[in-house]
Amino acid sequence: MKVCGVEINSNDVNLCLLTLTDDVFQLPDCRSRRLTLTDINSTRELRYFQQTFAKLMQDYQVDKVVIRQRPMKGKFAGGAVGFKLEAAIELISDLDVVIMSTTDIKASLKRNPVHIPFAETGLKGYQETAFQTAFAYFMKDMYAPDEE
Repeated sequence: MKVCGVEINSNDVNLCLLTLTDDVFQLPDCRSRRLTLTDINSTRELRYFQQTFAKLMQDYQVDKVVIRQRPMKGKFAGGAVGFKLEAAIELISDLDVVIMSTTDIKASLKRNPVHIPFAETGLKGYQETAFQTAFAYFMKDMYAPDEE
């Protein structure tokens, strides 16, 4: 199974592809690590972003897109542009999209932490949250060995 972890930060969408085959995780190369909506007021630009994202997921045969949920209010609330990008991704036909709460991500990572330092993954620093989102999605139904 191939998952694309997504973190939306302002008008940037940070991506990380992660696969799980026979209990082995792999980070496949991807031609785009970040997509940006350049003109937030342009319908044409939003459609271009949506088409670019859809084509990327199709080209890499992504089974599921997992977006890290952002709060709607409070100190760390997501902005209007971020929610616009999230909706554009969710509305892509033939794309299985899941929104994963930060609480679920933290719980999953606590039960099943990543066993290698992030610096050794070869990913860029801004992809760390997207990576954690994808990893947490894979591990959400797993339990740490000492919990059995």
